[in-house]
Amino acid sequence: MFVVSGSSGSGKTSLLQALLATDSRLSFSISYTTRKPRPEEVHGQHYFFVSPEEFQRLLREGRMVEWVQQFGYYYGTSKDWIDQALSQEQDLVFDIEVHGARELKRLYPHATFIFIVPPSLAAVEHRLRQRGAIAEAELADRLRQTQQEWQEVEWYDYLVVNDDFSEALSRLAAIVKASRCRTPFIWPQIKSRFQLRS
Repeated sequence: MFVVSGSSGSGKTSLLQALLATDSRLSFSISYTTRKPRPEEVHGQHYFFVSPEEFQRLLREGRMVEWVQQFGYYYGTSKDWIDQALSQEQDLVFDIEVHGARELKRLYPHATFIFIVPPSLAAVEHRLRQRGAIAEAELADRLRQTQQEWQEVEWYDYLVVNDDFSEALSRLAAIVKASRCRTPFIWPQIKSRFQLRS
């Protein structure tokens, strides 16, 4: 499991799309949401689109490992879905905010946690302004939220500074490659090769 967080303007979404396009072993985690699908979105591919009542039922049954309410809609990750994907030996990538990532850290401590930051706060402001018209009050709110999210950086396993896209993508791919070589994942699969025959 690769759990990736990053503030607005970090370039996280673009980096993850590029990473998934270059590594066929990676699958994107699919969240549940109560919002309606956009025209290009497909149920079970982009999100699992469910009613608010269905989402509340999943919460009551303890089947969500993390969830959040944003802009009047619920978003969350199903434990059943994660367990099924892991049992099929898929490498999962999560694009998730810091509170959800902290919950996943508690439940899946062996996952790899990566935080993506832009080179500076000034770069965040520049990138947000480039996206189009943004009210000054909204910009100030986003910059405040960004600084709050950066307070969480220290407990992540890796930090990728997205100052140059190609270099940041290379770093991200290197983290994935190194994580796949961690002893707890490799040794159980191969240790029988190193046992003496009686």
